[in-house]
Amino acid sequence: MIKILAISDTEHDLVASPSVKERFGDVDLVLACGDLSLHFLEYVVTMLGKPLYFVYGNHAQKVVIRSDGTEQTDPGGCTNLHGKVMRRGELILAGLEGSMRYRDGPHQYSHLGMYWEALRMVPRLLWTKWRFGRAVDILITHAPPWGIHDAPDLCHQGFKAFLWFMRRFQPLYLVHGHIHLYRLDAQRRTRFGATTVLNAYGYQIIEIEEEALTAPRGETILLD
Repeated sequence: MIKILAISDTEHDLVASPSVKERFGDVDLVLACGDLSLHFLEYVVTMLGKPLYFVYGNHAQKVVIRSDGTEQTDPGGCTNLHGKVMRRGELILAGLEGSMRYRDGPHQYSHLGMYWEALRMVPRLLWTKWRFGRAVDILITHAPPWGIHDAPDLCHQGFKAFLWFMRRFQPLYLVHGHIHLYRLDAQRRTRFGATTVLNAYGYQIIEIEEEALTAPRGETILLD
């Protein structure tokens, strides 16, 4: 069993707690889907002592001034997964940052721009497909896919490129943030083909049986 802590958008009290290691110390890794402070990501990776992979959200990260006067723009001890395909243990991970472009600012893309970011990963995805029999197990993003968990306003619309990515490469999970959830009955999970689309707002635990990584992945598309 592979156990994953996914976090996004808000510093949930249980994760920010001094008892975070007692609650989540048995996870194998952490996936962060954007709009979290550098200090919070560093706190999580330090307290848990587990690898943390992240993508940036649409909100610009605050620059931290170190004691020596230099600027810090990335969380220490964490791995930026944007545009990368990486293997961690038995898992194959990939990441795409940001949101739809709705104003001037970093980490924002048009539909065409996000297609280009996804296409840049194709050579590596094809290599992992040849080497391991599958291209990717988990794609982490900030924004959701087009028409799944998204909202009608431009800022919170999903990306069409993510639908193409799921159809073509069939990850087990697409884990995103960006869409804030305030109700207990709000929809977090939707099945799209072989992929479970999961909103990680706050935090979510993902458990994957290792046998599921190599099992055949279906193609039926279900939206529930």
